[in-house]
Amino acid sequence: MSRYLTLTLLLFFAVPAPAHESKPQIDVPEAAKAAVESVDSFFAALSKGNLDGAGALLDPGVIILEAGGAEHSATEYLGGHAKGDVEFLKGSHLQLLRRSARVSGDLAWVASESELHVEKNGKPMSLASTETMVLRSTHSGWKIVHVHWSSRAKKPGDSH
Repeated sequence: MSRYLTLTLLLFFAVPAPAHESKPQIDVPEAAKAAVESVDSFFAALSKGNLDGAGALLDPGVIILEAGGAEHSATEYLGGHAKGDVEFLKGSHLQLLRRSARVSGDLAWVASESELHVEKNGKPMSLASTETMVLRSTHSGWKIVHVHWSSRAKKPGDSH
């Protein structure tokens, strides 16, 4: 686990932006594209309420950090917090602003910055969101071993 400790990054959530939105800044070499696809698939599964699909992309010992809290396994996340994430993401729109990713040996990291548009208590809300995912290459593809999410409400005129 010590090789994970030096990674401090940003965010991701990948959903194609409508044509009228600005083009995201992408820095993803070919070697990292499969890891990015796993991250995209994880978000897509959560957005559709497919916890089995999301769970298939998580390492059993994944550590998920968000808002000062932590889940210490895929079972813990999928049995609790993931259900809230599914509800929160219903009807949301994610605008990817920036993403970078790298691979080193059997590890990869994907860092993204996004703007997430949701409805909370019947009112539209925009969040500046960052996410870091660390993945490990396995015989069955890239598995997410660490997630760190951070977000804040955007005020009119705020840049990311």
